[in-house]
Amino acid sequence: MRIPHLLAGLALAGVVALAWAQKSTSEAVDEYRAMLAEDNPAELFEAKGEELWKHKRGPRNASLETCDLGQGPGVVKGAFVQLPRYFADTGKVQDLESRLVSCMERIQGFNAAEIVKTPWGKGEKANLDALATWIAGQSKGMAVHVPQDQPMEREYYEVGRRIFFTRGGTHDFSCATCHGQDGKRIRLQDLPNLTKNPGDSAGFPAWPAYRVSTGDMWTMQHRLNDCFRQQRFPEPTYGSDALTALSVYLGVNAQGAKSTAPALKR
Repeated sequence: MRIPHLLAGLALAGVVALAWAQKSTSEAVDEYRAMLAEDNPAELFEAKGEELWKHKRGPRNASLETCDLGQGPGVVKGAFVQLPRYFADTGKVQDLESRLVSCMERIQGFNAAEIVKTPWGKGEKANLDALATWIAGQSKGMAVHVPQDQPMEREYYEVGRRIFFTRGGTHDFSCATCHGQDGKRIRLQDLPNLTKNPGDSAGFPAWPAYRVSTGDMWTMQHRLNDCFRQQRFPEPTYGSDALTALSVYLGVNAQGAKSTAPALKR
């Protein structure tokens, strides 16, 4: 375990212990997060992401400034809270990460298949984390409005709903096992009910987020993949339709909640 992670864990334990007599565990954890959020390391990833967006890179020596995230070429502000959505140029519903991969391939000449195979936090996958963090930050405080105008968008919502409630794996878990009811908790972690609007700081509107326990940024796709890992399911392929469909379901359920991404998580 790295020293900063150990110190962060000790700090959390201390805050919870001192506050136990006067407030609930969740209140103490929220207080701890608020203290850390004043210097959220996500700011470093945002700065890197902005530079990556504007800098000419790849085999075609081009920037991403003509990438269309759904609001028009190069428009970043407000894009994050309206993703995933249907894109006519790919004929698919895409979330933020899969759309960025398409732009990196089409505009900059990167190999999408190679990016998909890259381990988390390495190479262009790490650059995608930074790009997603910066783009999400440009919509901070805006209300989530994932569109359902196109037939394929509605189809993805239904597929995502079915994935959310599908049980399997060695533990017979589904996403709904942890996130299908009110008032559930694992250890110190409150589990939001994601079958309905969880509010501004939980679930869909809070990712990408900096994870104190791992010392790095996690996008929504990374978060979902880790949920599948904990369910003992095979992890979905990065940018897969399954992950996008699940994000559509969560995003539509969070309609109207204000984005707090990039947030801070344990």
